[in-house]
Amino acid sequence: MYTYMHVKETPSTTSASPITICKSTPDPSYCSSVLPPQNANVYDYARFSLRESLSQGTKFLNLVNRHLQRRSSLSTSAIHALQDCQTLAELNVDFLSSSFQTLNHTTTLLPTSRADDIQTLLSAIVTNQQTCLESLQVTASAWRVSSGLFLPLSNDTKLYTVSLALFTKGWVPTNANVTAFHPPSKHHASRNGRLPLKISGRTRAIYDSVSRRKLLQGKVGDEVKVKDVVTVSKDGSGNFTTLHDAITAAPNKSSSTSGYFLIYVTAGVYEENVSIDKEKTYLMIVGDGINKTIITGNRSVVDGWTTFNSATFGTY
Repeated sequence: MYTYMHVKETPSTTSASPITICKSTPDPSYCSSVLPPQNANVYDYARFSLRESLSQGTKFLNLVNRHLQRRSSLSTSAIHALQDCQTLAELNVDFLSSSFQTLNHTTTLLPTSRADDIQTLLSAIVTNQQTCLESLQVTASAWRVSSGLFLPLSNDTKLYTVSLALFTKGWVPTNANVTAFHPPSKHHASRNGRLPLKISGRTRAIYDSVSRRKLLQGKVGDEVKVKDVVTVSKDGSGNFTTLHDAITAAPNKSSSTSGYFLIYVTAGVYEENVSIDKEKTYLMIVGDGINKTIITGNRSVVDGWTTFNSATFGTY
């Protein structure tokens, strides 16, 4: 887990050397070696790092694709590991591109919710790298070519960590705690079974009919906006009987302004491995509670699945 306590001592638009800027990163020496030598402000350095990250991420994806084109000479386990890395690399390129588009012309602090969104994407990239590495390491003995992927994978991970740290220094509000996977803010968390959801009257009625929770009236701007609610029930009383079908029905490429598509899963044991397409953005899944709504998959590494594909929940 990467955790940064961000406290601005000087305006972010102030020019500084790479050595000074990199003091806020996990590996200052590496950070200084990849940034341009001339003085610049944190925004310029961060955008440079993001451009380099996107370039390197694309190169790694192309490298994986070239190996997959020669799959006739690879074992089944090696192909599965490469396919994991291919999927993860594609996600990384998408996440980096989306982040760069947002930050390319922005030189001011972002609203907390938007900063959280981008921080989540940049943190996920680092995790995706680690997952790819795990898949390659498990199958490394089966094919020698895997060793040629370890170095770029390691270097790219360090570069992505620099991008995350510089983003935090430049765009995250002062004194904000930013972690690779931080818990929801106090206003977004469930309190005594209540959720701070901003829901229309019709959608609220649907939520209340299947949930015994009361909605928390949070401060303006603190609520999570919900556009639609569908329910999943094993007995057929809801809109769907499986989580997979409910996710399939969710719209593609939703925006934060339109609101979340909320899937409420009633109590029961759902035996399924849930694959969420990367196009299914702003999707929220809520259950009846601990030990009430249980989702369990039946895949394991022992049975030949890679770590990535054995997950009960996964994004592809």
